[in-house]
This record gives sequence, structure tokens and C-alpha cells, in this order.
Amino acid sequence: MAKAKPNAAKPEKEFKAGKGFTKEDWDAVSDNPEWTEEDFRNASPFADVFPYLAESIRRSRGRPALDNPKKQVTLRLDSDVVARFRAGGPGWQSRINEILRKAAGL
Repeated sequence: MAKAKPNAAKPEKEFKAGKGFTKEDWDAVSDNPEWTEEDFRNASPFADVFPYLAESIRRSRGRPALDNPKKQVTLRLDSDVVARFRAGGPGWQSRINEILRKAAGL
């Protein structure tokens, strides 16, 4: 059986209010027996038992892919130019991007 981490919370043996579930929830699952060594040996990984569900979970993580993702580049600009844009507050890099798009005729 896997050993618990030293700082891991120990499972409650009796219902205690204020833990995010009701007494009815507790009673509905309180008859589940603790797993034995044999239960752990016979267990299968989630992805093996529910492959389609596991794949949908894997695909849904993170941001959706962008049609036109931005490229990170290194660009040397005069310090007074950067200071002027930064003085405008958050979004200064996007403002520089918009000005460059206009200058490039995009």
C-alpha cells in the first residue's frame, strides 16, 4: 500500500461539517471500504479503462491554439522609445505591435 506523505491530511473517520460536503454526501459514500493491497494490485490506470475520456481531458488543457500565433523575437530599441511606451501602462508591447503593423501596411 502507498505510504502517505508526512504533511498529507488524514482521512476523516466521522462526518465534520464545513468540509465542502453535506452529511447526506458523507452517508452516501461512507460505506466504501478502504482498499487492500490486492485492490491496488488489480487496479488499472484511468487512461486504460476510459481511453476516450482520458484523451478528451488531455486535449482540453491549456489555451486553444491560435490561428496566427505571435512569435517571440529579440529587438533592440532606444531606451527613450521603450520608456515612452511603458509610460502608457499595461499593453505597451501590444501598442508597439499595432504601430508596426500599420507601418508594414498590414
